[in-house]
Amino acid sequence: MSLDSLLTEQRNPASENLDALSTFEMMRVMNHEDHKVADAVGRAIPEIAKAVDAIADRLEAGGRMFYVGAGTSGRLGVLDASECPPTFSVPYEMIQGVMAGGMTALYSATEASEDSVELGRTDLEAKGFTKGDVAVGIAASGRTPYVLGAIAYAKELGALTVGVSCTPHSQLSRSVDIGIEAAPGAEVVAGSTRLRAGTATKMVLNMLSTGVMVRLGHVYGNLMVNLKPSNEKLVDRARRIVSQAAGVPYEEAAQLLDAAGMVVKTAIVMGKLRIGKDEAEQSLRASHGRIRAVLAQEGLNG
Repeated sequence: MSLDSLLTEQRNPASENLDALSTFEMMRVMNHEDHKVADAVGRAIPEIAKAVDAIADRLEAGGRMFYVGAGTSGRLGVLDASECPPTFSVPYEMIQGVMAGGMTALYSATEASEDSVELGRTDLEAKGFTKGDVAVGIAASGRTPYVLGAIAYAKELGALTVGVSCTPHSQLSRSVDIGIEAAPGAEVVAGSTRLRAGTATKMVLNMLSTGVMVRLGHVYGNLMVNLKPSNEKLVDRARRIVSQAAGVPYEEAAQLLDAAGMVVKTAIVMGKLRIGKDEAEQSLRASHGRIRAVLAQEGLNG
């Protein structure tokens, strides 16, 4: 497919006179076009949900997830990967970003590196990628050679592959096990995929990582129960989480958290079931760390 035929390279009729508009009208055009992004992502929900379940299965079995991208797509992958450990207290190696041009490319553009199929392969190989891992290729155009090279390597190993693109019927989608196409349309500035395509990509990655963490039991209700209270702010948040989840006053939640060795999940189970730390820990281990499963075993609906 030639570049000029890609949706991400088309001119947007709504912004053809962008430079002639007042600043206020320019912002209105951008905002109006951005409203279409959520709908585009919404149309891809069946594929996103399928990917979440498949990725969660691999990660629960000990695998890792690698976001692979170049330019804006790569930066968004690195961003999402880097935010999972502080949010969900998972190991940094569980979700990783692989960026064309290396980490230097986060702040200094190295666009030439995205044209190398071989570099995509070797960068993923250098991470010790295995059959049990997951490769999530990110490319707004759906044709970035670096990403396609990494995906081809992952496929050769028999690993799960997922593609995130903003172009219908993209080459990336045809190359992966699960293709996610969030296509919001032509950009306000033609070809500038850091705009609507970037926003759509960020939304999809948010959904993938958050959905996977929920499926792994790191969220109870809408509370981040795998939180590690490592500073004063997080200690207060942990106490509030225990209070809300266990249905106990703040002061009692603080006592439960102390008795649980500052482990939020344990404190919640102790408070909900009125049991000691050892019994709570044993129940959580038997339920693979899922609070709702522990409560279900005791006949509670959470």
